[in-house]
Amino acid sequence: MNASNLIPVAVINPDAPPESLEAKQPAIDNGARNHGKAGYFSHDYMQKEWERVWTKSWLIAGVASDIRAVGDYFLFDIGQESIIVTRTDEGVRAFYNVCSHRGAKLVSEERGNKKVFVCPFHAWSFHNNGDLRRITDEETFQPEVIAHRPGLTAVRCEVKAGVVFICMDDEAAPLAQMLGLPDNYLEGYNIDDMRVVRHVRSEWQANWKVGVEAFYESYHLHVVHPETRGVMGDLNVQYDLYPHGASRMIVPLGQPSPRVADQETVNEGLCMMLEDAGVDPASFTGSAADVRGAIQKGKRERAERMGLDYSRFVDGQLSDSWATGVFPNVQMGCHPEAVFLMRFLPHETDPERFYYDTMTLLFPVESPDYRPPAWMGLPDGTDVTGLTRPATEYYAHNEDAKLGQVLSQDSDLLPIVQQGMRSRGFSGQLWGEQEQRLRHFHVELEKRMGIEH
Repeated sequence: MNASNLIPVAVINPDAPPESLEAKQPAIDNGARNHGKAGYFSHDYMQKEWERVWTKSWLIAGVASDIRAVGDYFLFDIGQESIIVTRTDEGVRAFYNVCSHRGAKLVSEERGNKKVFVCPFHAWSFHNNGDLRRITDEETFQPEVIAHRPGLTAVRCEVKAGVVFICMDDEAAPLAQMLGLPDNYLEGYNIDDMRVVRHVRSEWQANWKVGVEAFYESYHLHVVHPETRGVMGDLNVQYDLYPHGASRMIVPLGQPSPRVADQETVNEGLCMMLEDAGVDPASFTGSAADVRGAIQKGKRERAERMGLDYSRFVDGQLSDSWATGVFPNVQMGCHPEAVFLMRFLPHETDPERFYYDTMTLLFPVESPDYRPPAWMGLPDGTDVTGLTRPATEYYAHNEDAKLGQVLSQDSDLLPIVQQGMRSRGFSGQLWGEQEQRLRHFHVELEKRMGIEH
């Protein structure tokens, strides 16, 4: 079978105008080469990734709502680096979390408010705009040693759509050029007005790329997450590829998988999704085919009651998951009422471990009817008001991170994948068109790694 005979992938809304963010993007030919496996185990490859990808790419460090007041800061730790992101009088800035005197780490608390950073070693101090404030016993230094007034070393930092990006490479192209997503794609979700209601960092036993790959396709849903078959159209997914490794899949929710024989009954899962959208399942008279539309209508009516403006969203954004990938290591589950931000962060020393870092963001709306989509897995009792920024929850690889059933299934599966890839019987990955986002990701990764074929 050649490419022209492949079963076409889905288009969510064939009538969407070309300028709509919902419109199917033109296909990108990333070839059909099989990709090898050495990069999932090698320490040398891991170091090259650090030098050529992590230190030269725009990375999502956090969200601007975490630093609303002047002096607010948070730490972004990745690999061997720790970076302070702080709000100054001039705006959001970022600096390496290290004293310019002897290299001591300046800040240990993950977030707080400091207009002055004081070194715990010799008490040198720095304004939060990076300027040197005071050298302890300055008169004991030869003037030539400190004539350059050694302040903090800045890291490039930009805020877009309420998301804070940093880049450790002064020569890298601007964020606007490298992000890859269409104009106003993220802005429509008003992330800058949302608040973090849960932040979890858990250690998973696999290479970070295995994590990205698992979340960049819906091909595995019917096997790994069989409970989703009644509520997710896993074969009706629209895949879109953008420049610079960015991508998206629109996963229709509120409909049975085409793999399910019964396409009429409003099953228990669909009833839960109706209720989740503010629709009473007991009074619903339609079939399974009508549930997705009812969810869209129910969410619009609920938003109007709560004073939220959903007029900028197309219907599909109200019901479906717009799972949006930002190179190199991010997937954002974008919904009008909530955003689920996932980062796949490399381990400091071990190529066969990574950190799965998730933030759930909601609008600070005090209403019993307001909730995130159930699949985001917020534990019962979570404070969803957004009034208090919760501390990050840290979990080792053998601890239950309370991420919910679906994510726990992924956490259990990925070590099996990582281990199996080591086998002499496995030579490399074979990707179908339901996995086209993986191929797109790896083409960009190898481009930045300088790998030629």
